[in-house]
Amino acid sequence: MRESKVMPGFSDRLAAQAEARKALLAKFKPKPAVKAEGAFETREQRKARELEEVRAKRAAEKEAARIAKEKAEEEARLARENDEELMLQLKREERKARKAAEKEAARAKREMKAQMRRAG
Repeated sequence: MRESKVMPGFSDRLAAQAEARKALLAKFKPKPAVKAEGAFETREQRKARELEEVRAKRAAEKEAARIAKEKAEEEARLARENDEELMLQLKREERKARKAAEKEAARAKREMKAQMRRAG
């Protein structure tokens, strides 16, 4: 529009009317839709995602159970080894006691023979 002190003419009014009509029609024109990437998922996609989550959870639980089982087996093996060491130690002590008793018996027998020779 022109800025003049003169009254607007017919052509100016027509131009203003055309601009107003364009602005009014522009409100009704469809705006280009902006689709959010990945915002909406189909039922199949959701089911596939949930299935994958369940599989991952089960795999993690299975792995944790396997690790716990291995740990328990290792602890049991160590306990058996400790028991074996304890058993070996007990056997050694028993053998030492037996050998000491045999040695004492042999010494007593020798002393008895020696006394018999001296006395007789």
